[in-house]
Amino acid sequence: MPVGTVASVKGLTTHQLKNLSALSTQHSALSPQIILNNAYHLMLRPGVDLLERLGGVHEFMGWDRAVLSDSGGFQVFSLAAIRRIREEGVEFRSHIDGSPHFLSPERSVEIQTRMGVDIAMAFDECPPYGLPRADVEKSMALTNRWARRSLAARTGASALFGIVQGGVYPDLRKGSAEEISSLDFDGIAIGGLSVGEPKQSMLDTMRYTAPLLPADRPRYVMGVGTPEDLIEGVAAGVDMFDCVMPTRNARNGTLFTSFGKVAIKNARFAADDRPLDPGCACVTCRTVPRAYLRHLYVNDEIAAMVYNTIHNVWFYLDLMRSIRQSIASNSFGSFRDSFLSRETSE
Repeated sequence: MPVGTVASVKGLTTHQLKNLSALSTQHSALSPQIILNNAYHLMLRPGVDLLERLGGVHEFMGWDRAVLSDSGGFQVFSLAAIRRIREEGVEFRSHIDGSPHFLSPERSVEIQTRMGVDIAMAFDECPPYGLPRADVEKSMALTNRWARRSLAARTGASALFGIVQGGVYPDLRKGSAEEISSLDFDGIAIGGLSVGEPKQSMLDTMRYTAPLLPADRPRYVMGVGTPEDLIEGVAAGVDMFDCVMPTRNARNGTLFTSFGKVAIKNARFAADDRPLDPGCACVTCRTVPRAYLRHLYVNDEIAAMVYNTIHNVWFYLDLMRSIRQSIASNSFGSFRDSFLSRETSE
């Protein structure tokens, strides 16, 4: 899922996002069918009252496909200037203007429902990496209690996903997975990854936790990750991912290709008349050379962000398309091996 935190996938208009395939002769249907919005950011600005009055997030951004919303739990703990956690919920001050707010499981579900999203997330506490085990266990127990309250607060037609926590401790992850899986959620997410833990710990936790979740409901890893992470997640049994990496890296001039990452600002691309990735069918690769992409980037042109974002989002969507295709043809194992062992330089 491309991340549209504040109802916008950074670098692209809604029309561009829906029409990524416009100039391609391959995979004409390759465009996102679902994106992620964020309840925390949208409740602060423009506010849920205005969003509801304007017809919800779909009408607001002109998006006629699915939207999944993050509950705001992660942002409360990562962005809020001051916060106080209690059983009822979290008191915090906005990172924008310092204004006081309160989020509880009930309030979070209400906000997401009024936003009109298709998939809402239960409100959870996301502990940072490095906390003592006892604190992680306490946080996990609170998340589990809040999960039950989130379910009880559901009133709309949105699907609702629960979130498994437990840090990097296998027994805590197992306990949380059993608790959340026993509840009537429409899907289940693995939260609390990519919060500062070593890469291997993230992969180990994902590989351990995903198979513990019911196979008859979508499994979603939140905030992950690199192309290699997605492939390893699928191998573990994960169905859904979101990450800001495609768009953030695009803005920083780092582009994903079939032969590894490209830092387009490098001087060696100044006179390079080749497409960024000759095997890619996106608009960027089919219409402009590397030299032009570098020229735009080093001159801080807005078009650099647009071209780069089109390519990176396309790359991720095409990767997932290839994964689905390999699963359908019973060849995912060989696809995985080939991708992970591919040549990563020109």
